[in-house]
Amino acid sequence: MTRAASILLLAGLMAGPAAAQPLGSDRPFTPALTCAAVQGLVARRGRVVLASSPTAYETVYYESGACRNEVVGAPAFEPTLDEPYCFAGYRCVQSNHGENSVR
Repeated sequence: MTRAASILLLAGLMAGPAAAQPLGSDRPFTPALTCAAVQGLVARRGRVVLASSPTAYETVYYESGACRNEVVGAPAFEPTLDEPYCFAGYRCVQSNHGENSVR
């Protein structure tokens, strides 16, 4: 391995989670992105697993109707570079029918 390649590899390993989660990764790291970038990513893919920390992530959908069965769409807000509560799309949550509802 050349010295330049070794330096680049070491720099990549020392970088924080934001550098390890580029826009095209499977779990984009939202604090490293702008709100518009997160919204655009969700709009293009339709469904994205977003990471808001190294250990916290959730699936976000572009449309609230993407949730099926006993779940419904609820607004998903993610921390981004420019917005602490960026509306990213919708996450699926258990619907609350109440104790006396008929299913």
